[in-house]
Amino acid sequence: MLKACTLIHRKSGISVEEFQTYWRNTHTDIVVQLPNVRRYVQSHPLIQEYKKRTLIYDGLAEIWVDNTDVLRTMTATSAYKDVATDEANFIDQKRTELILTEEHVIKDGLTPEGGVKKIELLVRKPGMDVEPFQRYWRGVHGKLASKIPNIRRYVQSHTKLSGYRREQQPNWDGISAIWFDSVDEMLAGHATEAYTNTRADEVNFLDAGKPKFLITNERTIIS
Repeated sequence: MLKACTLIHRKSGISVEEFQTYWRNTHTDIVVQLPNVRRYVQSHPLIQEYKKRTLIYDGLAEIWVDNTDVLRTMTATSAYKDVATDEANFIDQKRTELILTEEHVIKDGLTPEGGVKKIELLVRKPGMDVEPFQRYWRGVHGKLASKIPNIRRYVQSHTKLSGYRREQQPNWDGISAIWFDSVDEMLAGHATEAYTNTRADEVNFLDAGKPKFLITNERTIIS
């Protein structure tokens, strides 16, 4: 299964609240017309996060399809053109980033109702090739992180290797998604030994200066 991750910025002049309302309601009605979508999820940053810092993105849209051929066929449909046309009403399309990924479930648990989803955008350590990075992230680091007791669910989305064959290299080598019951539960996890061990391991495969994150509410549109 292929997961297309779209990182988006809201259009200039639109407030966060207006952006999120339009995305949740008006735009959703258009996206659900796309053919052959297996799953569609929106992740909206918490409003209070905007009061603390400048966020790198205003949201993440995730769409699951069977494979790249299905996605390519979808982009040729009138339904896809309708989606792109409507995006111009609330999204800064010039700053949109699409990452095609393969998903790996590291800790398989239920996503908590009313909980939060932490999204981390990763860049591999300088000098480290993509495939060793992916093996380490999944096989070593994933096992460490999954031991943090407060985590309800943990998923890694690895940028497809085909994305590195293009002249323009992907900005992100992967996206992690971690679900917690609440922000307080997420912060409580920082006091655990498992969290300390997980953070200490990051120097072995990540560019320490590059990881970015969003704290979001997830909305499942097509399940």
